[in-house]
Amino acid sequence: MRRSTAVIRPRLAAAAYSPTRCSSSSSNSASISPRETPTVDSSDPLSELSSVLTRSNWLDDPRLPRLAPSLTPHHVAALLRSRPLEPRVALGFFDWISLRPGFRHTVDTYSSLLQTLARANLPPRRAEKIVISMIKSCSSAVEIHSALQSFKSLNQIGFFPSLRCHNFMMMKFARFQMIAEMKDLYEQMQKDGIFPNLHTYNTIINAHCKEGNIIEAKVYLNYLLQAGLDPDSHTYTSFILGYCQSDDFVRACRVFLLMPLRGCARNEFSYTVLAHGLCEAGKVKEGLSLFSLMDNDECSADLHIYTVMIGGLCKLGRDVDAKMMLNEISQKGLVPNVVTYNVLIDGYCKIGKINDAFGVLDLMESNGCKPNVRTYTELICGLCRNKKVHKAMALLTKMLEDGLLPNQVTYTSLIQGQCMEGDTNSAFRLLSLMEEKGMVPNEWTYSVLIGGLCKGGKTEEAISFFRFLSQSGVKVNEVVYTTLIDGLCKAEKIDIAHSLLEEMISEEYIPDSYTYGAIINGLCKDKKLQEARSLFDSMLEKGIQPTVVTYTILIDELITVSGSAEGAMALEQMISSGCKPDVFTYTVLVKSYCKEGRLEEAESLMVQMQRNGIAPNTVTYTTYIDGLVNMGLFDQAFSTFMTMAEAACEPIDETYSILLKLHLKKKQVDGYFIDANRMWEKVSLDVVLELFEELAKQGFTPTVKSYSCFVKSFCKLDRLEEAKSLLFHMQEACKVPSEDIYTSLISCCCRLNKYLEALAFIDSMISCGFMPCLASYQVLLSGLCDEGSLDEAKSVFTSLLSRGYNCDEIAWKILIDALLQKGHVDMCSNFLTIMEENHCAPSPETYDNLTKELSCIVNDD
Repeated sequence: MRRSTAVIRPRLAAAAYSPTRCSSSSSNSASISPRETPTVDSSDPLSELSSVLTRSNWLDDPRLPRLAPSLTPHHVAALLRSRPLEPRVALGFFDWISLRPGFRHTVDTYSSLLQTLARANLPPRRAEKIVISMIKSCSSAVEIHSALQSFKSLNQIGFFPSLRCHNFMMMKFARFQMIAEMKDLYEQMQKDGIFPNLHTYNTIINAHCKEGNIIEAKVYLNYLLQAGLDPDSHTYTSFILGYCQSDDFVRACRVFLLMPLRGCARNEFSYTVLAHGLCEAGKVKEGLSLFSLMDNDECSADLHIYTVMIGGLCKLGRDVDAKMMLNEISQKGLVPNVVTYNVLIDGYCKIGKINDAFGVLDLMESNGCKPNVRTYTELICGLCRNKKVHKAMALLTKMLEDGLLPNQVTYTSLIQGQCMEGDTNSAFRLLSLMEEKGMVPNEWTYSVLIGGLCKGGKTEEAISFFRFLSQSGVKVNEVVYTTLIDGLCKAEKIDIAHSLLEEMISEEYIPDSYTYGAIINGLCKDKKLQEARSLFDSMLEKGIQPTVVTYTILIDELITVSGSAEGAMALEQMISSGCKPDVFTYTVLVKSYCKEGRLEEAESLMVQMQRNGIAPNTVTYTTYIDGLVNMGLFDQAFSTFMTMAEAACEPIDETYSILLKLHLKKKQVDGYFIDANRMWEKVSLDVVLELFEELAKQGFTPTVKSYSCFVKSFCKLDRLEEAKSLLFHMQEACKVPSEDIYTSLISCCCRLNKYLEALAFIDSMISCGFMPCLASYQVLLSGLCDEGSLDEAKSVFTSLLSRGYNCDEIAWKILIDALLQKGHVDMCSNFLTIMEENHCAPSPETYDNLTKELSCIVNDD
């Protein structure tokens, strides 16, 4: 049986990399999707409606409720413009139709009503109310422009908008940052003799400050003063915001301190704005100090500032303090809202504490606060970042069941999750579903897909997809170009990347520091240091500041070619240029010192790191420990490991491998040190347990992560019996195995055709509250079908349907990618029937693709 091939269907961007086999022409005979809506009668109801409204008792006319569902804002505007309705009737009908479910007045309907009522000498107060309602109805810049045209033409019908109307229009301009329109309206007010008040000036000043444009904001501050008005708390707070947006916290704090001296009391909003600015800049300690001063100004900490501080603490990884602050909110009698909970959920997700994030979700639901789209999206992002895309897809199902519609960010995060797991087929299937839902992918979506293809070694397909987007009229900007350039460089296709860079420039897209950084990385990988340095210098000449990543890549290559002395000099140049090294930059140098046997310099550099406020991470410690082991400094290596553990740096697999090497060297066991795999081929379980005992003597109790490293290492080499023995030892120590441990054991069992053992591990995993990844079910079900255990396969498949997995993903990964790929057509059909019988049918889009796959195979046969 031949594998699925990519087919291009021009209607969808997803079709540029469609995993379906058949020609798109076969879709012409597809059945009607259940999501299609019935055809609506498009006959013009205006004549009949006009007849109804000429009656004195028009509200009681039975035709009115029948006509109402088919009436659109276009109909209402046309009726008001073209039919000579009595003003009282026009106004009554306008109010009546606004109460109908699903109807929303537009700028056109409001404008038409004003023209109709102008004939009746509408009182200015009533006209003002309609104009303000028209302005409030605008939900986009396009609608605001339309309202502005109506606004300008009002004097033609005898109504001259008041200052209040102008202020509402200014507020709408400010909401959408329509600065030019705001300036034009201000100048028109001057010409029309309408004198702006403090509210007008504050709105304009605040809009400029939001953009960080302090100079322009000061121009309107001068106008305010010339008009004889005094700035108030709102004015000063806007300037605090402006300075924060400009990263000028000295002046922001100065304005904050000046407020009481100028007779303006600081309020909760003033504190919140400054605290938010400080926290966004990572100055959380300063923000907390500010938070503690609120009582001095008789300001009560409200929900907004608590939310800001929780967000700041989460950014620093101080999640315990953030949770305490959430408790403090409740103790003060404040009710946390969905925004507050979302900030904490996002914080937990970003530091990888997914279980804690779901704990917050449970808390908010128990407190009667319903999660919104952002809540689910943040959890989905967190799961995908932690390579738990099957759980993220399951959460998508729950989100839809709760009546919430995923947005562009939700789908793009899921696409990224599939790409991170190497499943670009499912990523493109998600793109197709996204487009079916009417959502337009953006440059981030396309970048994720292109990056996923490149990472999976599919650079040719990445280029084809990129070209398809361009040819289809999809906007391909510098972000997408840079992603493809980066992927090509990492695949060591530097020449193609160079030509793409030239094309990017010819298309008038300006390469940024990330674009140049990608090329420099590629040149360094290709051992072309001189070209990399030349391009680096070219960046500087063009005024493009290299990122810390670019500096680190260059320093690493300099060290490889010329040694640590060159790297140290480059580090000094980096610091003098104003680019602050990060932990990875320092770790590159630590590694070079260790490699050269200069352990004192390595230790000194780690001390320097901490003095500069950069804590060594797991990789830094692991690198240094390896250097100590290689130099035979065993006691110092164990001591450093303990320092690492005390610093809350979780050891990684490489750390434990190094410790095992250290233990073997101490025992003077030969033959283990050719490479890591050879060591794991020979090492016995007894030696691993001895290492655990040695660690316990040093004061370190092996963790679940410790066991995980060794179980996974044994499983990789199919040493199943040793892995199982270590699992039992772990359970005897009252430690619950992790998802990773179970997943490794299941994969190992399946490779050894021990499917019943794999199933037993899946059952154990579920009993521990874990959700096995669909990849585990893929290999298990495929293996059961291969050996003819069809009844067992059906039982396993039926069971998994009750676990909450996303139905589309089940169809993609098991029915198509596992069964059809291996020719199990009948079982695929049976499984689809089981899904339908259990009310777990996939979406129409997936169902359509699946039936095409089946029909193609039948035709092939």
